Amino acid sequence: MANAFIVYWHPEPKSFNHAMFITAQHALSSSGWDVETSDLHAMGFNPVSSRANFLSVKDPDYLKLQIEEMHATEVDGFASDLRAEMDKLESCDLMIWQFPLWWFGLPAVLKGWVDRVFAMGRTYGGGRLYDQGVFRGRRALLSLTTGGPSEAYVKGGFNGDLHGILKPIHRGMLQFVGFDVLAPHIVYAPVRMTDEQRAAELEAFGRRLAAIDGEEPIAIGPY
Repeated sequence: MANAFIVYWHPEPKSFNHAMFITAQHALSSSGWDVETSDLHAMGFNPVSSRANFLSVKDPDYLKLQIEEMHATEVDGFASDLRAEMDKLESCDLMIWQFPLWWFGLPAVLKGWVDRVFAMGRTYGGGRLYDQGVFRGRRALLSLTTGGPSEAYVKGGFNGDLHGILKPIHRGMLQFVGFDVLAPHIVYAPVRMTDEQRAAELEAFGRRLAAIDGEEPIAIGPY
């Protein structure tokens, strides 16, 4: 059985993002996936990197996170909250990040999850990058909502090309550690939709995920 891991953040459980989170769980489970989740808001996940990331200590006088991460990898010295997230990450065949696009990027808690969980020595390093990354052969999908309409997110549009906006995440986070990246799933301005339109978007998302095993990754090259 294939394993899916959904990492989700939104502060409001009645939000459309939460509805997409639930839709993804149901669609994948119904299609035979074993689904694990991290609802970062509900978990109270701490996004701030510090010595609290570690049970182990390499240098007590100066905190260099990458050095401490490499040491923790060697001695199994990650804090229990990070170890749990790393275990879910390492077991997945498909990872989905569900989030609202805030300030042209990831919300702070989800970005902090990446900062803390994508640890040097364990998820990258030693030449294990991009095509040689730890997660080569696995796939990743960004599923997100925007505040503005679709015409605002094209080349020459008010906010510019959304695919260009997402490239630092696609290339600098997901491909960096080896994931193959699927085309993002974008719902533009759900706040401006009717209930019927939102329901149709959720149905379309569920249909996509039911058939996602047959999708091919998109091409995202270097800058």
